[in-house]
Amino acid sequence: MNWDQIEGRWKQLTGDVKKQWGRLTDDDVDAIDGQQDKLVGRIQEAYGIEREEADRQVREWFNSL
Repeated sequence: MNWDQIEGRWKQLTGDVKKQWGRLTDDDVDAIDGQQDKLVGRIQEAYGIEREEADRQVREWFNSL
C-alpha cells in the first residue's frame, strides 16, 4: 500500500486513526483528509511531541496496515 491509497481510503481508515491517536478529534481527522503531512502535524500538536516522533509514529502505523 502507498500513501495515495491511504488518501483514497481515508474515510474507511478514520476509525483506525482515532483508535491509534485518541486525542485527535473528529474535526482533526476530517481536516487531515488523508494527507500525511497534516496527520503528522495534528499528532504533533495533540500530543506535544517533536515532529520527528510524530513522523515515526505515522510510519509505524502505515507499515502496520
